[in-house]
Amino acid sequence: MRISPALLALTVALPLASVPPPAPPPVPGLSRSAALAAMVSAGEPYASWARTGRRFLAFDPRGDGIGVEAVGDLETADRIAVLIPGVDTRLRDFDRGLGGVARRAPAVQARAVYDRLRAADPGARVAVVAWLGYDPPEGLSLDVARDLRARSGAAALTAFVRALPARAEVTLIGHSYGALVAGLAAPRLPRVADVVALGAPGMGTDTAAGLGGARVWSALAPDDWIRRVPQLRLLRLGHGRRPSAPAFGARALPVTGVSGHDGYLCAGTATLDAVAEIVLGRTTANAA
Repeated sequence: MRISPALLALTVALPLASVPPPAPPPVPGLSRSAALAAMVSAGEPYASWARTGRRFLAFDPRGDGIGVEAVGDLETADRIAVLIPGVDTRLRDFDRGLGGVARRAPAVQARAVYDRLRAADPGARVAVVAWLGYDPPEGLSLDVARDLRARSGAAALTAFVRALPARAEVTLIGHSYGALVAGLAAPRLPRVADVVALGAPGMGTDTAAGLGGARVWSALAPDDWIRRVPQLRLLRLGHGRRPSAPAFGARALPVTGVSGHDGYLCAGTATLDAVAEIVLGRTTANAA
């Protein structure tokens, strides 16, 4: 979804209503039974997802929908990656992607990361979570320029990560507006060693130090349109400095092979390879 820079800039001139963020959904924990029952009741295509043994931890078809899927075994994993999608992501696009573009689909991205992890280290005990556990803003709404949805998402993400098995190292991977959600959650999650921002407009702070003690990584492709979104923050409008800006202090990731705003986790890209190395704890050799 293309967000006009003019739209973001215009919101500065508009009055900001004092509206509380939406309440986060209930903490799903690690039980699959309620999610699978809800998927069967919702009918197709969700019932088929349940019948084929996919591991959903949360599912709610109401509104834009909630879906949290684990690829790999969370209970035995030593390392868990949690992918947080951005603007315009809805449950109906969880598998097929916005506009039918598969690379935009949370489920497709999670499997791409998992497959790359297994290829890099076949013996590693890893899991990847496609976490649509919040309601991202719509691309043509003013919520895109505000952090209300992100704050609600960060509360839900914090609760979810705290419910993950304590033995596992956790990496947060936020794409676009999802990187803002990850940035707001990170200071409350000391167990998170690494936060990865892909095509991020901002992370709710102007420096990596504002995210607590986690290492912060950023990838921004040369032709990613997010570069045209103004870097600003006024009250609850704007998301601050982009993590790709040198002054932010994030570690730059390579972007060879990445095309546009949605291509970071495609097979064959240098960014996907680097993300896998980060999740596996090999953080010394993957900066650009």
